[in-house]
Formats: sequence, structure tokens, C-alpha cells
Amino acid sequence: MRDQVQSLYKLLESRGLTIAVAESCTGGLLGGALTSVSGSSRYFLGGVVAYSNHVKKDLLKVAKETISSFGAVSAECAIEMAKGVKALIGSDIGVSITGIAGPEGGTDEKPVGTVFIAVSYLDSISEKKLFEGSRSEIRRQAVQSALLSVIRLLSV
Repeated sequence: MRDQVQSLYKLLESRGLTIAVAESCTGGLLGGALTSVSGSSRYFLGGVVAYSNHVKKDLLKVAKETISSFGAVSAECAIEMAKGVKALIGSDIGVSITGIAGPEGGTDEKPVGTVFIAVSYLDSISEKKLFEGSRSEIRRQAVQSALLSVIRLLSV
């Protein structure tokens, strides 16, 4: 994961961009990964662990209707979280992760391992992933996937 973080920072540095994160199921792991590299304060502005719907709505400005219509684990919520953290912190890029890390909480429609990752930069994109493994493995995979999503977006 360290290589991914270093690759991302090279891309951010070359473009003069900053990044902020909003995390739910990963509980700060993405922010932790981004700050694991020396000099990260030049690019990483901060993050919000929005584990509750209350924090998603009040701090990140996720619409109440979004959560009631689509759920907190949805592409729509992830996009609003990414846009919300970008606006709140004033970064160029906002990244969000919301999902079900398990071992409980899954449904037929959204089983354990369902994760939505969104990136708000020029446009907003989201990806739905289905990871397998333990709670910690799902969370680690979600962070790696989020890092790769931003790297891919900035590499075009």
C-alpha cells in the first residue's frame, strides 16, 4: 500500500493538488495510509470519519433523502460524501468510502463486503466493489481500491 500512496503523492505533487477523505466503514484507515508517507501534509488536508448517518448528513451535507432513498451504503451517498468533504475541507479532490465490512450487517441486496468508493475532482465518479475476507481484510481492500481509483483518475 505504501507504493500506492507514494505514487499518488507524486501525481498530486506534479499537478499541485490537495486531497481530503470521508470514511465510514474504513474508520480512518485511508487517512492513516495517506499520512504514512513523510511530507504528506503538503497534499493531504484532512479527513472525516462519518460512521453515523448523523455525521454524514450534518457535517458532510449528505441529503437526508439520499440516505432514506438509497441508503448510507450506496453510490449516491458515496458521491455526496466525497463532494461534501471536498467542500468542507477545501481540497481539490475528495475521496469517500462507505460500505459493509461485516461480519454482520449484510443483506441479499448489499452483502458483507459491498463497498462504494467515490472520487470528486472535476467530475464525480463512483465504483461499487464486492470484497471478500475478514472485516480487516475488507477494510484494507477498500483503502487500496480507493487509492487506485484516484491514481487511475489522475493518470489520464
